[in-house]
This record gives sequence, C-alpha cells and structure tokens, in this order.
Amino acid sequence: MILMISIGACAVASLLALVRCVMGPTLADRIIALDVGLMALMCATTVFAVERDAEELLLVPIIISIVGFTASVAVSRAIEHERSAP
Repeated sequence: MILMISIGACAVASLLALVRCVMGPTLADRIIALDVGLMALMCATTVFAVERDAEELLLVPIIISIVGFTASVAVSRAIEHERSAP
C-alpha cells in the first residue's frame, strides 16, 4: 500500500515537472523541472528496488544523480556565459 502511494507520488511529481518543462518561460525553469523529474525517477527506482529486493538496481539512482548534477552545472555555466557575453 505504501509502495503504491510512493510510486503514485513520484508519477505526479514527474507529470508536474513535465508540464513545467514544457511551459517554462526560461531555460533555467526548464532545467530545474528536468532536475525535479530526475529526482522523481530516482525515487521511483529506489522504491522499486526496495520492493523487489534488488540491490543491483540501487546503482541506477546514483548514476542518474551524477548525470543530472553534471548536466545542471554545464547548463548553468552556459546560461551564465551567455548573459555575460556582450
């Protein structure tokens, strides 16, 4: 029961992040929405791994977090560079 509620909460968070990603007025809003979507995916993967008792699936959220952090830093630097260019 709790697992289904947590998966549902992750699905709602992903849906709201997708809406914000599509409707976001700026690139920064879209990047934050993608980060929220990645966090929801990480949570859903972790809940699924705990439900199935699959320790090998616990590496997936770690990889997702590394990729998401790297992408966020790269895009934020690109936005900052774009704003400082004459």
